[in-house]
Amino acid sequence: MKLTRREFTALTSGGLAGLALPRFGFAAATDGTAGADLTTLTLAEASAKIRSGAVTSLQLTEACLARLAIYDPKLDAFITVLKEQALAQARSLDAELKAGKWRGRLHGIPIALKDNIDTAGTRTTAGSAVFEDRVPAEDAPVVARLKAAGAVIVGKTNLQEFAMGAGETSYFGPARNPWSLAHNTGGSSSGSGAAIAAELCYGALGTDTAGSVRIPASFCGIVGLKPTYGLVPIRGIVPLTLSLDHCGPMTRTVADTAIMLNVMTGYDKLDITSVEHPKEDYSATLDQLVAGFRLGVPAYFYDHLDAEVGRSVQEALSVLFKLTKSTKDVVLPAFTNVGNVGGAGETFAYHEEYFKRAAQRYMLPERRRLEAASKSTITAAEYVRAKWGLELLRRTVDDAFTDVDVVVVPTERILPPLLSDMIKAAREGTGEVTTDIIANTQPFNVYGIPAVTVPCGFSKSGLPMGLTFAGPHFSEGKILALARAFEQTTEWHKRRPALSPTMPVPSVLGPA
Repeated sequence: MKLTRREFTALTSGGLAGLALPRFGFAAATDGTAGADLTTLTLAEASAKIRSGAVTSLQLTEACLARLAIYDPKLDAFITVLKEQALAQARSLDAELKAGKWRGRLHGIPIALKDNIDTAGTRTTAGSAVFEDRVPAEDAPVVARLKAAGAVIVGKTNLQEFAMGAGETSYFGPARNPWSLAHNTGGSSSGSGAAIAAELCYGALGTDTAGSVRIPASFCGIVGLKPTYGLVPIRGIVPLTLSLDHCGPMTRTVADTAIMLNVMTGYDKLDITSVEHPKEDYSATLDQLVAGFRLGVPAYFYDHLDAEVGRSVQEALSVLFKLTKSTKDVVLPAFTNVGNVGGAGETFAYHEEYFKRAAQRYMLPERRRLEAASKSTITAAEYVRAKWGLELLRRTVDDAFTDVDVVVVPTERILPPLLSDMIKAAREGTGEVTTDIIANTQPFNVYGIPAVTVPCGFSKSGLPMGLTFAGPHFSEGKILALARAFEQTTEWHKRRPALSPTMPVPSVLGPA
């Protein structure tokens, strides 16, 4: 059952005012005291314990690798595990700390990278046989920044082939959702979402062209941020559609996301998408008061909601009404006329030579897509006009925030689909499910404005749901502050999937 916007509005106006803040009977995550599993710590908690000497980076890394060895065969979250390299990094960083050198809050923290992000000397496959043996010569700038900040890279995570979908198609097999192994993780940053939810690492990087950070974050019950376009450099990342591509952090809490974002931002003159912006301390901005925030509710994003999603969003709004100053309906600009810049031209521009040489090495859905792109009839003039339209939209979208500070929307209109259904749709070339999945995420890629998703509920069957906060360009501090206030008022982020070493792995359809 899906709710129309009118039905949702009626439900909201009739029932929100008297709702008490929701309380949930979930067991709290442990605080990492003696005997507790170190992998249950948040990134911030793990960092504090390293800084105090209560634990070492080596202990955290060994704990993550041990858990990964047990659960990754069931989840397929990783394509490459960097065991020896990670242990060596951890030992080196422990020695540095012992000598009095502390690099910051990522010092010694095990982190994973989506496998379309270049790593020097380590293969970067983009989930494809085309790049099965590709080994970059240097790190992507965002990886170099994480390493310089002391992050320990434990591995490269699974993804939809070349990030071209919602996580159902990978040369290495699709990642599984830790909350239900039969369900889709969302994508294309599927492995990063699964790895964080399953506590295989403390943070991960994803990329986002139509929602590929926020979709798996929502489906896996974690936090995912798509920053302002150009704020985080994407040079050294295999592109999907350069005009819409972003790179963002995925973690278990908003505070953890802020810690990662602090070291990821910064201008890169060799990246044609990069923009200059004064450095900010996003961890510090979390403490700003949100009681004066004006909240916007854009109607478009509330139509055709799954009934369970609608109820969870209703409860979330009741919480936010109490936290903020005011709420009003707003209208964000139309985006569909520029939402697919240049058709598939930008995607094919990167793949043209690979496709000419090795078309049969692509998985069937991506092969079909690139074959169609190779025959695109879009003219150069049409492409240029689309680019002009995108630029104008991005220059004017902030006008929609004149009377509000932040907008709030359901991250997903639907619950995580069955993985077999997604594979079947990909095999048959139908895109209805994917269209539903990106309906509420893609607009923010077009606008180029920041958006963060946080857990806001679970279905009766135990599947996660997410709530998105978005704001004008470079409002990361503001949206993260409100997301954290919501997170601290509720308890959804404390819930963890019930994994066990003996849990069966349901079969799904073979690869498309």
